[in-house]
Amino acid sequence: MAPKTVIAFDLYGTLLSTSSISSSLSSVLSLPAEKADELAAAWRRYQLEYTWRSNSMGIYTNFDSITRSSLAHVVPGMEPEQVETVMAAYNNLSVFPDVPDALAAVAENGDVVEPYVFSNGTERMVGASVNTSPDLGAVSGVFRGLISVDRLGRYKPDPKVYEYLVGQTGGGGEEGGEVWLVSGNPFDVLGAKGAGLKACWVDREGGGWRDRLGEGLGVEGPDLIVKGVDEGVEGILKGARRGLR
Repeated sequence: MAPKTVIAFDLYGTLLSTSSISSSLSSVLSLPAEKADELAAAWRRYQLEYTWRSNSMGIYTNFDSITRSSLAHVVPGMEPEQVETVMAAYNNLSVFPDVPDALAAVAENGDVVEPYVFSNGTERMVGASVNTSPDLGAVSGVFRGLISVDRLGRYKPDPKVYEYLVGQTGGGGEEGGEVWLVSGNPFDVLGAKGAGLKACWVDREGGGWRDRLGEGLGVEGPDLIVKGVDEGVEGILKGARRGLR
């Protein structure tokens, strides 16, 4: 039997919309929607920045701690119960509209692809977001596994986390099939490419690939650029089926 193609879906910012936390911020802090949207965007920005700084410093704290600290950075002085309410809501983020069709296509093509979730989140966070989410819970059975970087004590885009992904899925190499990362985060895509994986970038804003770090590093950009996860899965499936001929 020919090896299957592994598709590793990034969770936050790819399957789940981190901006959807703004409704919780608006409710808890009694803010207008526009201000809550600004805070949600800033929270996400510092959340990612904290992971990169942690990698550079060689000092690890898990993603739950990172998420709480970056929230405190953006909204100082929140009451403990407010923090817990917002953090609980973070485990119930909404999926992007293109995600349900993408996962349905994956489920229908289990003979050629093996889907995983691959995330910076802790196992508890990822499990809660996928298994108990009102959007993802009903289709969580499609995934072969939920892979967290937490056991490594490193964050994306450290090359070790992509090596770990390959090891956990059994993909790559002469005996395995291709390993694809599907992500809406350019830093994640470039990290995967630098580690020798295939990468699909979900460009929902339609601005095109602007990341230029790879040029100086000698790392190519994404193999596939799409407007939604559904389009990305379609493209990967076409390639996988051609490989079986």
